[in-house]
Amino acid sequence: MQVLVVESQAAAAKSLELLLTGEGHTAYVTDSGEEACDLARLYDYDAIFLGADLDDMTGLQAIRALRARKIAAPVIVLGDSQVEARVEALAAGADDVLAKPFHKAELLARLTAVVRRSRGHTESILRTGAIALNLATRQAEVAGQPVRLTPSEYKILELFSLRKNTALSKEQCLNHLYNGMSEPEPKIIDVFVCKLRKKIAAANNGDAGIETVWGGGYMLRDTPEQRLAA
Repeated sequence: MQVLVVESQAAAAKSLELLLTGEGHTAYVTDSGEEACDLARLYDYDAIFLGADLDDMTGLQAIRALRARKIAAPVIVLGDSQVEARVEALAAGADDVLAKPFHKAELLARLTAVVRRSRGHTESILRTGAIALNLATRQAEVAGQPVRLTPSEYKILELFSLRKNTALSKEQCLNHLYNGMSEPEPKIIDVFVCKLRKKIAAANNGDAGIETVWGGGYMLRDTPEQRLAA
């Protein structure tokens, strides 16, 4: 997942960044609420972790600024354990509140939960056609068979699954993988998708399920039966 960390305490920000990247997520860190708003308008973050007090504004002000700019990415506030503060954060537009110090497993579970809910999924296992992607275990199955993916292939399939039935450009794929930093040429996405297609097709009677979209993008589409059931 592509995650924005907004935290003024350098040690806490670095710890969270290392935790997220260690779990295979892409994380970008800032200590500024205003910069967070600008970044969230440029990039389609899966989630935003937000400290209670930033260098230029409070966490509550940052939440209100994000929502005023129509940024819909789920926000998880990290901070106060007081009930009143948690209620105020949720009322301002936060999706979840996690008091410090937090447990690694709980933080990762809450991240998975808010992201899947924000994309309209009720379970951690995302099903698209014959593909089943488990956000909690970061494992994939195709037609009931486990499929081993590289970290980049997993991130691509995760992006496609979370935004299934939506055309995604190569630039969006690059942002999801590299967070706008040191990005290679867009053609690297073609390489990753080609390898991903081969692995899916090998387990699914030649059907990869990933469509090429005119203009330079890709889409993972539900089967007609799944679309009718949705």
